Amino acid sequence: MRLLVIGSNSFSGSHFVNKALKENHTVYGVSRSEESESLFLPYKWTKKDSELKNLKKNFKFKKIDLNHNLNDLIQLVDDNKPEYIINFASQGMVAESWKEPTHWYKTNLLSQVSFHDQLRKRDFLKKYVHISTPEVYGSTDGWVKENHNFKPTTPYSVSRAACDQHLISFFKAYKFPVVFTRAANVYGAGQQLYRIIPRTILSIRTGKPLLLHGGGTSRRSFIHISDVVEATLKLTFNADSGSCWHISTKNALSIKDLVQKICDILDYPFERIVENVDERLGKDQNYLLDSNHIRTKHNWSDNISLEEGIKDTINWIDNNLSYLKNLPWEYVHKK
Repeated sequence: MRLLVIGSNSFSGSHFVNKALKENHTVYGVSRSEESESLFLPYKWTKKDSELKNLKKNFKFKKIDLNHNLNDLIQLVDDNKPEYIINFASQGMVAESWKEPTHWYKTNLLSQVSFHDQLRKRDFLKKYVHISTPEVYGSTDGWVKENHNFKPTTPYSVSRAACDQHLISFFKAYKFPVVFTRAANVYGAGQQLYRIIPRTILSIRTGKPLLLHGGGTSRRSFIHISDVVEATLKLTFNADSGSCWHISTKNALSIKDLVQKICDILDYPFERIVENVDERLGKDQNYLLDSNHIRTKHNWSDNISLEEGIKDTINWIDNNLSYLKNLPWEYVHKK
């Protein structure tokens, strides 16, 4: 199949590209930045000659910024006529979205609407998979299903919820073949260093303090990236247009307990790295997604335990520690 992956440089997007290439699909990758270091692009990790040949043959990357180069993106779509488009691109980070909210609304809503309005006129498109976020629900009270009401609480989550609602209207009006996925919380090798799991591991390995916002009382369910991309590819080909799917484990723990678990695995005292600080503005207490829908309808299940996934991430960091420890650990906003 011909797949266009928007946000192919992102953590989830690059792992999806890797999975799709291993299944011999033709993949066109698009991101607003040039391809980053291969250390963060799993489709470049292989060293087998056959896989490298497959990468060169079946993957084409182009730098395109949706905010500024919509015509270039539409031209790429028209030239290659991908049957499936999977969109991982969004402006992330909750706390930072308060600082310059217009950037989040432009990237996550306005530019997306312009793109979708062009895309709906292309009759060769079989499926458009929109990678959404559980933050559209706000803080959840227990495990919620896909029809849970939206209650976004930050510029980031409001911008994502508005885009989801816009796509729902396009499905109803034009039968636009959108499928929504929401996964919580994704982690694994190659993840951005400012995320909680790689940052905790790096803090332990380097002795730098780890700031635990709000004492780490908020609860999350963590899912390994390999389980997420398997589900996403399955939904790309098999899910009905207009449907929404949660991709999650059935287990949850507090951020504090997560950090403690990593400390236990690495045999490192929790108290030596953790500093409790004030909670971030607008931080939701819980994101808990009921994933029974995809489990029963598409025979999917998560296979990587949290301990196994953490160890996999530890190996990636340890194998590249001399390089990673010198990179910025903080989020850097790109306008």
